[in-house]
Amino acid sequence: MSFKEVFGHESRTSLLESAIRTGRIAHAYLFHGMEGIGKRTAALAFAKAINCRRDDTAPCGECDSCRKAERGVHPDIVAVSGGQAIRIGDIRDLQAQMVFRPFEGKRRVFILDGADRMNIAAANALLKTLEEPFPLNILILVTSRPDHLPATILSRCQRMRFDPLPAESVASFLSKSFSIAEEQARILAASSGGSIGKALLLKDQGYIELRDRILDGIAAIRGPADIFTFLAEFGSDKEAILDRLDIMAAFFRDALVYRETGSADDMINRDRAGQIRRLADAFSSRKLLDGIRAMGEARQSLERNMNKQLTLELMMFRLFPASFER
Repeated sequence: MSFKEVFGHESRTSLLESAIRTGRIAHAYLFHGMEGIGKRTAALAFAKAINCRRDDTAPCGECDSCRKAERGVHPDIVAVSGGQAIRIGDIRDLQAQMVFRPFEGKRRVFILDGADRMNIAAANALLKTLEEPFPLNILILVTSRPDHLPATILSRCQRMRFDPLPAESVASFLSKSFSIAEEQARILAASSGGSIGKALLLKDQGYIELRDRILDGIAAIRGPADIFTFLAEFGSDKEAILDRLDIMAAFFRDALVYRETGSADDMINRDRAGQIRRLADAFSSRKLLDGIRAMGEARQSLERNMNKQLTLELMMFRLFPASFER
């Protein structure tokens, strides 16, 4: 793990390298940004660089310390993750390890992954550590939801935001690093929101095939029977339904963009431009925007565990009212 592997965040890795070079390393950091953006990779690279025996800014990847860090067996690089929740016992274990000096490295680095999953007791316990840091220890909190952390913790960390990557950068990375066909890489990148991790997850989940089924289903809607056939594709799993709503929302968003600009350049689903143009021609901008709102409201209802079938049927009535009137 090196800073070169933290793709697209050169400004952040440059700051970390500068901190190591000048010796101005904070006792606590907060790495935050969307899921799959490279925060944990950056934290591990930073920990590896701090303890590298050969280079004073970046991990060399060849010394004994770097090789141990790469294998995940370095005694002075500790990653903590509590799964669904980080409890006070996890923080107590971390604090017990902090009282010792580094075993063989320059600093002991503790990476708390998913820091937003701390319960109240765990957060209060961690606050004491942040207020009275142990010498030669560095704590890195990693989270995609910094707003779920208490303000008292946020104020005691040096915050480093990892921003979403441009879609073209994600597409280029996917094509070069994973040999994904250019058009598929572009679709995955455009649908990922700027996250390489999410783009790869979408690929593994067969996103493009699912997207094609959803868009083909929309194109086939002529009346109520077609709508119920279409909704049968959604199943009953909440997360699967939300994924399908995201695909539909992106399709309507493309139609709205095309209707307002007359250009296909900014479409997520550019390979389905013909179908998007037909939707844009059939619906006014106001109707398309209302459809996007309807899908957003359906998502909120589903997240509140409202009746799935009724929620989806009401949404479709708003999207395609003429189909119900026939």
